[in-house]
Amino acid sequence: MDGIDELNIFIKDRKKSKVLIDRADLIVMLDFNQSNRLGEAEDYVIASKAKKVIIDHHLDPKNFADLIISDPSKCSTSELVHELVCDINGKNFMNRSYAEALYVGIITDTGNFEHGSYSSRTFRIVADLLDSGILKEKIINLIYNNFSSDRIRLQGFALNRRMVVLPELKTAYIYLSKDDLKEYNHVKGDTEGFVNMPLSIKGINFSALFIEKENFIKLSFRSKGQFPSNEFASLYFSGGGHMNASGGEYTDTLGNTIVYFLKVLKENVWRFEHQV
Repeated sequence: MDGIDELNIFIKDRKKSKVLIDRADLIVMLDFNQSNRLGEAEDYVIASKAKKVIIDHHLDPKNFADLIISDPSKCSTSELVHELVCDINGKNFMNRSYAEALYVGIITDTGNFEHGSYSSRTFRIVADLLDSGILKEKIINLIYNNFSSDRIRLQGFALNRRMVVLPELKTAYIYLSKDDLKEYNHVKGDTEGFVNMPLSIKGINFSALFIEKENFIKLSFRSKGQFPSNEFASLYFSGGGHMNASGGEYTDTLGNTIVYFLKVLKENVWRFEHQV
């Protein structure tokens, strides 16, 4: 996307990032609403005297900004930004770079419309984007059909050797250790979408993905219908997100994390079962 070469990533250039934060008059934070999602940048942003704005579509925003623009009914922060831009502009704003970025934001946050709170308004926006002349097939191919052979092999391994199906709990999960990832030359982003795949199994309404990190286990959750994956993530895994797409983490071994996951799932399945 246009402008990608102008981005400064905090963990790749901490010195420059700190200077930029310190000199800022305005800091706009997008697609998150809790300060701990800032990672290493959190203390610097909180301490900054700049005016701070949050634009986000997740539930339960925390108050660490001067202005919070929040609408969980939007399928993505991109859709919310578009509404704001059009309101400020006084009419429907559109150019090539803007249209491409907006389309990418919408399809990636909805898994190409497989989940999320998209509405008829979302599709009207997408229709405008298509009418503007964006190359839909090119964008889809760059996002979803641009994987390495190692990534495809890792996906096959995950489904064949690391997926556990629990029909009695309407649940399936996939777990991947650090050794598994190393064997398939894992790079950041390779496991994107893995958590969605078990939901294609008949009768499965809840899916979890466990990824072993250096000092903790990263968890991703997906669900169907009214199954509140975000509530489950918040209650037991210090996480949150959307009702059907959420995540969290747990500080323990991979094996112990799975044992704990199964324990709390079985103890609380009655709370979720009637909502599926």
